[in-house]
Amino acid sequence: MKYVFLTLILLLAGCSSTASHTTSTFSDPMEIIKSAAESAPKGVPGQYALQIVATGSQGQYVYLNTEKDYRDQRSITVALHPKVIAQLSAKYGMAPQEYLVNKAIVVNGKAQRVKIVLLSGGKPTGKYYYQTHIRLMDISQLQVVDEHA
Repeated sequence: MKYVFLTLILLLAGCSSTASHTTSTFSDPMEIIKSAAESAPKGVPGQYALQIVATGSQGQYVYLNTEKDYRDQRSITVALHPKVIAQLSAKYGMAPQEYLVNKAIVVNGKAQRVKIVLLSGGKPTGKYYYQTHIRLMDISQLQVVDEHA
């Protein structure tokens, strides 16, 4: 009986020691989009290596995009909170939408599928599409990999 108990303890200890607490790194936009869609609405936490090719802004937010057309289904959008915009502007001496275009970055966050409702005259049309967003709330979530890209 004590051998069964000892074996059970060793088995349970072995299972708990194999649990991984590391964050996965994703760099293929299509894999990120697929993972976010499969986990919707929760999203997929991870570390994401992205090449920013276009930027935009709406209201107080800045958006970094991996495709020239942010509506492209292959595009990943990094949404910067106003606090992050201020932090990045102070760090780099210019607006993030100017500094980060054509840069390789790594972001830590959650890739989520976001429903975008199309409007006409300020009213919903009943039509929509999905984008994949990674929202950043602090500058510590973003690292510029290639300063000279």
